[in-house]
Amino acid sequence: MYRGRPWTVRQYAGFSTARESNAFYRKCLAEGMQGLSVAFDLPTHRGYDSDHPRARGDVGKAGVAVDSVEDMRALFEGIPLDRVSVSMTMNGAVLPVLAAFVVAAEEQGVPPGGLRGTIQNDILKEFMVRNTYIYPPAPSMGIVADVMAHVAGTMPGFNSISVSGYHLQEAGADPVLELAYALANGREYLEAALGRGLAIDDFAPRMSFFFGVGMDFYVEVAKLRAARLLWHGIVSAHGPKDPRSTALRTHCQTSGHSLAAQDPLNNVVRTTVEAMAAVFGGTQSLHTNAFDEALSLPTEESARVARNTQLILREETGVADVIDPWGGSYMMEALTRDVADRVRAILDDVRERGGMVRLVERGEPKALIERAAALKQARIDGGEDVVVGVNRYRSGAGTGGADVLDVDDEAVRREQSERLRALRGSRDAKAVARALGRLTERARTGEGNALGLAVEAMRARATVGEVSEALERVWGRHRAQSPPVSGIYGAAYNKGMDWRRLQGEVRAFEERTGRRPRMLVAKMGQDGHDRGARVVATAFSDAGFDVDLSPLFSTPGEVAKQALENDVHVVGVSSQAGGHRHLVAELLDRLRETGAAGRVAVVLGGIVPEKDKAFLAERGVRAFFDPGAPVPEAVARVLEVLSGPPGPAPGRGA
Repeated sequence: MYRGRPWTVRQYAGFSTARESNAFYRKCLAEGMQGLSVAFDLPTHRGYDSDHPRARGDVGKAGVAVDSVEDMRALFEGIPLDRVSVSMTMNGAVLPVLAAFVVAAEEQGVPPGGLRGTIQNDILKEFMVRNTYIYPPAPSMGIVADVMAHVAGTMPGFNSISVSGYHLQEAGADPVLELAYALANGREYLEAALGRGLAIDDFAPRMSFFFGVGMDFYVEVAKLRAARLLWHGIVSAHGPKDPRSTALRTHCQTSGHSLAAQDPLNNVVRTTVEAMAAVFGGTQSLHTNAFDEALSLPTEESARVARNTQLILREETGVADVIDPWGGSYMMEALTRDVADRVRAILDDVRERGGMVRLVERGEPKALIERAAALKQARIDGGEDVVVGVNRYRSGAGTGGADVLDVDDEAVRREQSERLRALRGSRDAKAVARALGRLTERARTGEGNALGLAVEAMRARATVGEVSEALERVWGRHRAQSPPVSGIYGAAYNKGMDWRRLQGEVRAFEERTGRRPRMLVAKMGQDGHDRGARVVATAFSDAGFDVDLSPLFSTPGEVAKQALENDVHVVGVSSQAGGHRHLVAELLDRLRETGAAGRVAVVLGGIVPEKDKAFLAERGVRAFFDPGAPVPEAVARVLEVLSGPPGPAPGRGA
């Protein structure tokens, strides 16, 4: 493989407005990046325009805001889309986003047949872990098939689906479970396309995969080797004639969850080791995470270090000079066979129990991954799994004074809202209404191709939110129901006096106050990454707390209402995507307005830069927990907050 062509350096990036991201892309391309991988902000993922009330706090924070063809044109201005391949991580709002890309390319002079790249279009894993879905599973699977059919007919150089194991691993799955579920999802998509009448060789050569690569070095290499073997068998069962149909092609990304906020320069080493595992495993393209991503969005400097990590491996080490350097190693061949055998057993079990769509609807894969995440956290907190600088060899360096990238989401929201107002005032409103009406009819009748109709709507200058809403009128928005697992963390960690002492302190609180401490674990805004929230919920429950979970995508007002109705002592907010500054400040305002600020404490965990901690502490947040903070320390700190004097009344947030 690499003797003919090295892997593609493809860094996942996007922030703020399309113009700012475009400038960043052009600079990166000039400095050695070979392909673009676009990160969209969370409102875009969830099919909301930037001026939608539920978009507040998240616009431009964890990716670039794209509301229309005009934004897509600005995103790729000066970037030749017939020569630069573009990967887009998009699933829920795949129709308007891919349609906007097609129209923007046409207006750049590049027809659909000239485009190269990938759309993720992997909706099953959204229901399992990442949660940036919009519609229920059944119509969502119909969208996947429509995208595959339309791309096969009009975009022969474009990958219509990238089946993601990465997000499964980030949510807690070990490499074997990640590979098994990713292949099971891929098999489901393949069969959905065949069910639409497509021939296997019409689309299978353009299917691709996306795997995470963590710190279990040898297993990660074996996983990628086993993946090719297993996918070949899955596709071969359908009688392809084109040998490209059975070849598994994959992008890889180093782990985000392995990054620590403590002593963050250690993350450079972690990312390098993970990148080497991906290369030894034969990845076709690679993203290396920046060392500061446990603190905030990457800065320009940290993004350069991440990109240069790949360039150094490729240009200075000779690792790309040998095809499958582990081939013939007894250890690696045996490990590859063991991984493949274990994955086959899971694939057979999934098939026997009705397939992935049925299991996803029942929530079973999510529960298994959540159990694995709780066990992993317990092993780290108990010191069984060593994390240098976190649970052993602590240096006291903290965050090392690292600079962080800050995006003013309110400024981006205002700019995007102005662009939307100008767009809506200049377009042919009747043409837009007709195009949106055809999409609604497609949702109602199932006739026509949804992506083809979305291209027509975006060409008429409909917005991402309008296209999403046109389908939502018929299908509705999906509301997940998945109670947290219980007993997992406590059973794994219950090995010493510390845990029993904490449980005793919880009982003492109950004796003193007449009831157990009650916590509402809350996710606000459009951030669907809920691994941290759900691990905290199960661990605090095992410690003796009464724990409630807010529904995903709650507003601050909805969380405040739930906190009052459930009479909780503390709201524990989980934040990963950067919207905390606005959302937590508003939550504190809502609690203050109801008079509950003195009796309901608010604590915050996740990726929170130091200056945001100072801002929110002034407004009443009582405690902060960095990514990877040991759960027992968090339990002790929350008990301390609840047992101490009430915090100061929060001032009004920004």
